[in-house]
Amino acid sequence: MLLTAGQAGDNPQLLPLLDAVRVHDGGSGRPRKKPDMLIADKADAHDPTRAALRRRGIAHTIPERVDQVARRAAKSSHGGRPPVFDGEIYRQRNVVERCSSPL
Repeated sequence: MLLTAGQAGDNPQLLPLLDAVRVHDGGSGRPRKKPDMLIADKADAHDPTRAALRRRGIAHTIPERVDQVARRAAKSSHGGRPPVFDGEIYRQRNVVERCSSPL
């Protein structure tokens, strides 16, 4: 967990947070430094964030923002395909939200 000032966005802290990840699988040996999947909200839907996750080989499910959909549609066939989004996996994100929300 990384704490920031209240007015600071959380997206700038995403990659430093991923650098600090250590996943213990219960066995012997060193912990993994790469999560199996990152589930994030639209606030993390920036193209540089998606590119950084692809470079690191981290699978991710992040919904597209409306402006990104419109920008891609305006480019017609040159806009490319939409990023992969798995709604079933994204539904699991609420578990994290409930654990971090104040009561």
